[in-house]
Amino acid sequence: MADRGLFGGKKIGFGNNVSFSERKTRRTWMPNVQQKRLWSDCFDTMIKLRITTSVLKTIDKHGGLDNYLVNTADVKLDSALGVKLKQMV
Repeated sequence: MADRGLFGGKKIGFGNNVSFSERKTRRTWMPNVQQKRLWSDCFDTMIKLRITTSVLKTIDKHGGLDNYLVNTADVKLDSALGVKLKQMV
């Protein structure tokens, strides 16, 4: 588990760009990571996190950062920071 932020299981993807002539060139797909400040009701403060947009949508679905941390399994958080925040909540 890296202490990189809340990525929700997203990792760097690898593959090929394939041209019309079927030449293949390697490329990578990076997760869409944003620097966000999210409100925490438990801590009564803003928490600055590196977070993917898919996790941001999931946080909205759960109704806030605290609910997301409580209702998400440690394996899915996949981050030492996420597990630490979950234990503090």
